[in-house]
Amino acid sequence: MALVEATLSTDGAALTPLAAAILAACHLGIAADSRSFARALGLAHAFVLREIEDLVSERRLLVVTDRDRRTQRIFYRLSEAGERRLGAAALSLC
Repeated sequence: MALVEATLSTDGAALTPLAAAILAACHLGIAADSRSFARALGLAHAFVLREIEDLVSERRLLVVTDRDRRTQRIFYRLSEAGERRLGAAALSLC
């Protein structure tokens, strides 16, 4: 949770708490796909998909690595901008 809070307060475009949690989970290796993240937090997959699409298309903090059309699962990784933002957030915790 500390990394999520630090990500929210890092300079840059404002993020929702859900977006910050997705980025933190990816950075920490907790979840690198939409369905795993949704299940881990007990959220509707549709909410997570919507947030990931924003992180990919608008904010460019994630990069899609694969999509499963049948399950709508999106696999992703941090973009260079995402790595910088999470790196800055992690440093602020030290």
